[in-house]
Amino acid sequence: MTETALSLAAAVRNGDRTARSVVEEHLTAIEAREGDINAFNLVMTDSALAQADAVDAQVAAGEDPGPLAGVPLALKDNMCTRGVATTASSKILEGWEPPYNATVVDRLATAGAITMGKTNLDEFAMGSSTENSAFGVTHNPLNLDVVPGGSSGGSAAAVAAGFASLGIGSDTGGSIRQPASFCGVVGVKPTYGTVSRYGLLAFASSLDQVGPLANNVADAAALYEAIAGHDHMDSTSIPLPALPVSSELDHGVEGMRIGVISELDGSGIEGISADVQARTRAAVDALAAAGAIVDQVSVPSVVYGLSAYYLIAPAEASSNLSRYDGVRYGLREDGANNEAMNIASRTAGFGDEVKRRIMLGTYALSAGYYDAYYGKAQKVRTLIIDDFAAAYENFDVLVTPTAPTTAFEIGAKTEDPMTMYVNDICTIPSNLAGHPAMSVPYGVGDDGLPIGVQVLAPLLGEVAMFRAGAALERSLV
Repeated sequence: MTETALSLAAAVRNGDRTARSVVEEHLTAIEAREGDINAFNLVMTDSALAQADAVDAQVAAGEDPGPLAGVPLALKDNMCTRGVATTASSKILEGWEPPYNATVVDRLATAGAITMGKTNLDEFAMGSSTENSAFGVTHNPLNLDVVPGGSSGGSAAAVAAGFASLGIGSDTGGSIRQPASFCGVVGVKPTYGTVSRYGLLAFASSLDQVGPLANNVADAAALYEAIAGHDHMDSTSIPLPALPVSSELDHGVEGMRIGVISELDGSGIEGISADVQARTRAAVDALAAAGAIVDQVSVPSVVYGLSAYYLIAPAEASSNLSRYDGVRYGLREDGANNEAMNIASRTAGFGDEVKRRIMLGTYALSAGYYDAYYGKAQKVRTLIIDDFAAAYENFDVLVTPTAPTTAFEIGAKTEDPMTMYVNDICTIPSNLAGHPAMSVPYGVGDDGLPIGVQVLAPLLGEVAMFRAGAALERSLV
């Protein structure tokens, strides 16, 4: 069994292990398989060893280096790191080194975690397979012929491959949970506003949220507690400390009311494979056996989530990505005048999927179409929030599949964007509502690849969500 992040941290704090030895073991694992997987855009060898030595010095001095002392971590390459290349896997940010850290990066350092490197992603987090990257495709460590999911595929692959015990991703429409499902790890999207977005390169600001990836629920809970909490640098940050989820993991689900969303169980929507449906049913049965009160629940408007998302997210992306103009930072191509330079820089710097979403978003926001597209999508978003509120009057958490299928072959869906977008049909509603959700590995499909089951909770419902996730995990042991 893989040593957990929490057991590694305890061993380092107790002096049974050195942080340097832990980091060196993980660097050896990276050297052995990274060439095949391509999880990292940058492996920060010297920095990781220096961080490890600093943790060991704290232990030697009798100081507490933090709850994640010496734990290797994979950081998605859309989080700003001072003086270290931060690319969002895009050519447009070529050569850019941020002058500051993301709040999450500083909190990880305070907790004693060791950043092993910056991980690959779909460019600007736009994708579900980590194939849309200027740094090449990331491969699933469980089967190199299939994708790891996206957009946080590099972080999920790094955790699954043993390159790092923990990972940080960002989730705009499922970008933590879907790769967690594909790679057989735990992935958590916290409540919007509970983890700071300061220093996260924006894709869609009303949807983006930073969250953990880990090999088990307890490790994910510890990582959540390390990064969550109010940040005055983020105007959308909720003025509350991190919720105490770790202490609740063993409390079980006796008497908990758990709803199975009928619109997303396979009978209400096309595309959810039979093996995914079967594993989701097995998970629901396990929760019932553990004492939960389980029933079907309708959340009618979730079927419109995909349509609303692909108007709102591209519209916000169109606005956010306008800052990449070839002037202030990153790639700059020559042109006869300023307009020509802007066009040349953006043409060379952005990939096809990013260009597609910028154009979709610009159209949705244009005069004459704003109300018909973006405005109507926001109304659908409100319907989704209202329908979830009605469901949570009778249930503590809800359950769905995480992804419609297991991991698909590399290249299988790149030619048809719509088939790629459907991968997020079960995860998008939580982003639109701002609610927390997590993916827990729950067995494998007919092809032997992992399947994740998703647990959803209401606003600030992380405690119940983690309790249900931990119960699911225990039921598989």
